Amino acid sequence: MTLDLTQLAIVFACLAAGGILKGATGAGAPILAVPAMAMLFDVKFAVVVMVMPNLLTNIWQGWRFRHHLLPPSFVLAFAGAGTAGVLLGTLVLAFFSQRMLSLVVAGAVFAYILLRLTRPDWKIAYPLASRLSLPAGLAAGMLQGASGISAPFSISFLNAMRLERPKFIATISFFFAAITGLQIVSLIYLGIFSGHSALISMGAMLPILAFMPVGAALARRLSKESFDRAILILLGLLALKLAYGALAA
Repeated sequence: MTLDLTQLAIVFACLAAGGILKGATGAGAPILAVPAMAMLFDVKFAVVVMVMPNLLTNIWQGWRFRHHLLPPSFVLAFAGAGTAGVLLGTLVLAFFSQRMLSLVVAGAVFAYILLRLTRPDWKIAYPLASRLSLPAGLAAGMLQGASGISAPFSISFLNAMRLERPKFIATISFFFAAITGLQIVSLIYLGIFSGHSALISMGAMLPILAFMPVGAALARRLSKESFDRAILILLGLLALKLAYGALAA
């Protein structure tokens, strides 16, 4: 596939912006990159291109912040349920249209943001969050399997715990790496992810990795409250993307 200079510039800018967002919050690179590449090409190409950046950047961030991980019982339950949910998510497609699923999820995220704005002190305490780790991980994984993204559920759940930035990044990175690993296996099995697409996907890592330190440097200047607001903005962008995609379909 040959790209002209304008297309290359758009893809590079989206990947770079995604790298800044990823470095600052621990999530968000696909939010900017996938829609742009999907408009230029198609959704399948966009998903395949982002596979290796998703896997390797999350492994790297998870390793970097490994000392801040939540207790293993929580992390393993959350990520393990997520991988199981990815498999179950394909069944959701048999009963719900993609448009309806996107609107329901977008509505749920908007409701959560409204709750946080109207009740800023609300949070899920760790004992309750620990009990909810399995169903929350399963729901996030099912959303990943059904729509290609898990962030509206996974990020909302961890954000509701009001985790500090290092703990948030360590936990969400472990979760994303686990479900992306399973996604790669599925794509290979289906013949969608080949050696050629792997090279393209690895190339997409360069601008993301180059700009992640920029996001990390910016985040170090943020207070806990500012980081929390950044996550809410990220969730708002996700919900808007889901709602627009469903209504425009």
